Amino acid sequence: MNVMRNFALAIIFLASNSTFAQSNEREVIVPQNLLKLVHSPEVQRELGLENDERLVGVLRDLDRIWWPARILTEAKQVETIEDLERRLLGSLKTILPPAKLQRLREIETQSQGTRSLMRPEIAKAIGLDDQQTNSIKTYFLETDTLARKLSDKRGGDPDLEKQLQDALTKERGVINDILTGANREALGNLIGKPFDTMALKRIYPLAPELVDSGEWAAGNATSLQAERGKVVLVHFYAFQCHNCVANFNHYNRWHEDLSNKGVKVIGIQTPETKAERDPALVKQAASKQGFGFPVLIDLKNANWDAWGNTMWPTVYVIDKSGYIRYWWQGELNWQGATGDKTIEKMVDELLAE
Repeated sequence: MNVMRNFALAIIFLASNSTFAQSNEREVIVPQNLLKLVHSPEVQRELGLENDERLVGVLRDLDRIWWPARILTEAKQVETIEDLERRLLGSLKTILPPAKLQRLREIETQSQGTRSLMRPEIAKAIGLDDQQTNSIKTYFLETDTLARKLSDKRGGDPDLEKQLQDALTKERGVINDILTGANREALGNLIGKPFDTMALKRIYPLAPELVDSGEWAAGNATSLQAERGKVVLVHFYAFQCHNCVANFNHYNRWHEDLSNKGVKVIGIQTPETKAERDPALVKQAASKQGFGFPVLIDLKNANWDAWGNTMWPTVYVIDKSGYIRYWWQGELNWQGATGDKTIEKMVDELLAE
């Protein structure tokens, strides 16, 4: 087996949730993939936990913390996820036999790619010494620094892109030079049979249940549990926000065109201005816009906080099982963007699942 070919750069996070976080506490952070892996049906199937209500209960408790934690500082995110991973493994020990738990750790190591070499237990198990791991770490740090600079460059930067590619080439070269045949064999034993983490699509939490304020505009009150089996489009807005208003026609179109296909549109009006804190004005605005879908009036920001939302408008796409699969922040067609088409394509894929 070509261990490095199957092992290197197997990363499943999206750019919006950096896997290579750095903080004052650590120079290099190994990708924290465990929570995402356990949410995927492919991994659940591998562990014999697909449609297991015990696991769903565990995930639901953890997801209430995990999802809004994405807006914390980087160091605090790392700390929070570490705690959630410990809690997850503790719960799984009561559900999974030891062999299945070991398999999960093998898949986790595969998903972390070469970054797993920074885990002390991995380095020790395959026979790397401190000098070797520190040498590899130096190149990881260089790659991370360049990746961060590039991510801050809107529209990209060809020179930085070349520097990053060169750094990645050096990184791979150093690892190949350091790892001996014995190291590779030991590594192969740790990761077990190959598992395609790159193919995983469902890697985000269960959507937070709506916090019912008792105030609704437009359609009837509902809940995400009541809409289970449908693809749900939840959008946060404020009726005096011009960026939100630019999206309203799309929301109405989705409600009118997609409802019969098994799609539910739900609005959450979280106030930004004084007028938006008046339920009567919220209802009046929803009626004026012709909203036929339910709108939850979130006067106390309870839903905004539960979702860790940060921007008006934001649209979340939730699959038929209640998992968040995608989200879009801002105007759907801002400066030629095609966010509406991206979401509609995702909806079609989820309806077919």
